[in-house]
Amino acid sequence: VINGVVPETIGGSADLTGSNNTKTSQTKNITPDDYGQRYVHYGVREHGMAAAINGLTLHGGLIAYGGTFLCFSDYARPSMRLASLMGIRSIFVMTHDSIGLGEDGPTHQPVEHMAALRAIPNHNVFRPADAVETAECWQLALESKKTPSTLALTRQNLPTVRTEFNEKNLSASGAYELAAANGEAAVTIFATGSEVEVALGARELLEKHGHPTRVVSVPCFELFDQQSEDYRRKTIGNARIKVAIEAGIRQGWDHIIGSDGIFIGMTGFGASGTIEQLYPHFGITAEAAAKAVEARLHGK
Repeated sequence: VINGVVPETIGGSADLTGSNNTKTSQTKNITPDDYGQRYVHYGVREHGMAAAINGLTLHGGLIAYGGTFLCFSDYARPSMRLASLMGIRSIFVMTHDSIGLGEDGPTHQPVEHMAALRAIPNHNVFRPADAVETAECWQLALESKKTPSTLALTRQNLPTVRTEFNEKNLSASGAYELAAANGEAAVTIFATGSEVEVALGARELLEKHGHPTRVVSVPCFELFDQQSEDYRRKTIGNARIKVAIEAGIRQGWDHIIGSDGIFIGMTGFGASGTIEQLYPHFGITAEAAAKAVEARLHGK
């Protein structure tokens, strides 16, 4: 949709076009014989791609984006940092954003990469939960002329969790209440990306057991930190138990859930296996989250 209505976009991928899905019907390949098109096959050159994206952006008149696996942001990071330092609208599409990518194993499974990218000043790191949030995050990336963006997207299909129309771009707040508790919340679960589905499942289990639970989607830490203190306090809420669910490391989450909050995620590297095997193995499930909350509620 964006490439159809924004002719300034010029995309590409570091030899992962079929996996990143960065090429659309409107973007034809740039070739040695045709420089008038809108898609670059960069080859296995993540650093070179990110540098070229910055160059295209600095040239002006173009909105450049490029894709690779989130794990390979390690190779692109110097240019991603420079985009932030220069204050330019480079857009980095990082797919396969968790151990959920499956059988490629721990070499390809990012666990520390969200935290590492969130550490870069003036860099918006988006991890949308569904197609609706993804569209909102793309809008924000296009509008952020002095801040580069990373869109961390899954390999696996995800259910639509935003099913009610809202005229506002809710992702622009960085975090917002997706599901309210039935009554005064005893538990608040914060989650990003594919784990929002897990959070909603945990909420359902906890509500059945009489524990009012709300879910907050957190598509962008950086934008949430820019909100008013009143909005941040209201969104975090006063629930006795705060939980964060993200298939990565805990670093960065304590400023939302506190040092005594429950974290459901990774403490080490991933493993080779299907997502159906890996998430239960590492305890990133609705059942595991609900069990951890129940234990805390009962003082165990």
